[in-house]
Amino acid sequence: MNRSKYKRPVLNCKRAVAAVRKRERWGWSFRSWMMRRSVRFRNAWLIALAAPCLLLTSGFAQEKGASNAPGTATPSGATEKTRSAAEAMQFADEPDFKVAGVTDWTAAGGHGSDFSLRTSEALTRETLRMQAAQPGAPGVSDAAKAAASIATENALKTAVAAKPGSYDANYQLGKFYLDSGRYTAAIPLLQAALQAHPNDYETEIALTEALWHAGEVARAKDAVNALVAAHGSADAHRLAGEIDEASGDPLTAVSEFETAARLDPSEQNYFAWGSELLYHRAVWQAQQVFGQGVKFYPKSARMLTALGGALFAGALYDDAAQRLCTAADLDPDNPEPYLFMGRIEIAAPNPLACAEQKLDWFAMKHPENALANYYDAMALWKKQEGASSVETVHAVEARLTQAVTADPKCADAYLQFGVVKAAQREYAQAVTYYKKAIDANPELSDAYYRLGVAYDRLGEREKAQQEFALHDTIKKRQAAAVDQQRRAVKQFLVVPEAKATQPEAH
Repeated sequence: MNRSKYKRPVLNCKRAVAAVRKRERWGWSFRSWMMRRSVRFRNAWLIALAAPCLLLTSGFAQEKGASNAPGTATPSGATEKTRSAAEAMQFADEPDFKVAGVTDWTAAGGHGSDFSLRTSEALTRETLRMQAAQPGAPGVSDAAKAAASIATENALKTAVAAKPGSYDANYQLGKFYLDSGRYTAAIPLLQAALQAHPNDYETEIALTEALWHAGEVARAKDAVNALVAAHGSADAHRLAGEIDEASGDPLTAVSEFETAARLDPSEQNYFAWGSELLYHRAVWQAQQVFGQGVKFYPKSARMLTALGGALFAGALYDDAAQRLCTAADLDPDNPEPYLFMGRIEIAAPNPLACAEQKLDWFAMKHPENALANYYDAMALWKKQEGASSVETVHAVEARLTQAVTADPKCADAYLQFGVVKAAQREYAQAVTYYKKAIDANPELSDAYYRLGVAYDRLGEREKAQQEFALHDTIKKRQAAAVDQQRRAVKQFLVVPEAKATQPEAH
């Protein structure tokens, strides 16, 4: 990298940096301090001072990042990779928060009605699933993948049988089982590989993952602690965070995820850190981490999708939809951004600008996706609610019909069919669809309530009261279960960075 073009500007900025840092009280990085103070006070001299230094550090970081392309960590190269990644992080905006503890669940950090909160929690679960999911090969059918998998397994097993003491043969088959989710089968093979090559970094990482996923948490925890002590690599810290979270120690887990992201600011590490914060209801901090991840990885559809979920959790509906629409543009055939978009469209108080068009396109292209057609129907219905036209009603019914054709157990689509019929005062047909919704999902409490309303409109008061009573019973039971689930997840107690490091007053 050519450093000479930065040398003089760096020297000129050093004086400014030194002067400004005398005023720093909260431990922010210089770039973050300048941007905050420039916006807050609007001082012309401060803006003039900030601009060249911000451009300088941004340019330097970008050029440095370009010259340090990420690679696969190896025992010999892990130290150099960690050093270069950590140096690159010095030019990133430092988070101005610290997770100082955990507390019992409250609604703090979230927003809005219980329905919005439940939607946010569902999106968080999907974000965690995206973190754990391994992306598949594009354009390959499931049947082709299965056939290739069987052929690969047979070839690897043949290699192990031919050379039972071979490191490569045991590692490759063990890694194949690990990636396939056959964790118990992977363990003895990876142990055999370690016997052939003791202290091999990649094999130790793989064996630790297999132990953890196979439920041998204590052994996995001992193994990952040894990895952190021996290598201190980002992969080891991230894996330690995953195991700590599974062991019920979220405070240590989030620290490990943050350390991993600082050592190696990869897309995977930023996603893991942001997901941990979001899961424990540190909503605004998750937005900050996912937002930083999007800056570093603007082509990551899943990072944008997760950021959309975090923005929704903070009641920033339009911003959330914007990120999800961008994610959909990046990866048009990936269902995740559209399904996030559909949930948010239903929960948001007003129609979202780009959502209807995107949902309609995806539903048209994927008629086999029941949820996509259901969400598209909901977006159309929400847009016209209160002033329905015959054309819109037909379009909504067509989407709902496609949804239940793709999945006869799509209870939400049957429920919405009943809502459409009730809005047209066709209560007898509404009753039919509400019953179908209950048959598909007996726990769909709203269907019982709406069925009771439809019976009431038809003059069948006794039936109406029965349905209302069932609704109340199911709703009460579900509320207790949700409350128990929420209390099982501790909420992070977040404080400004400097406050977390200040000694207590005596």
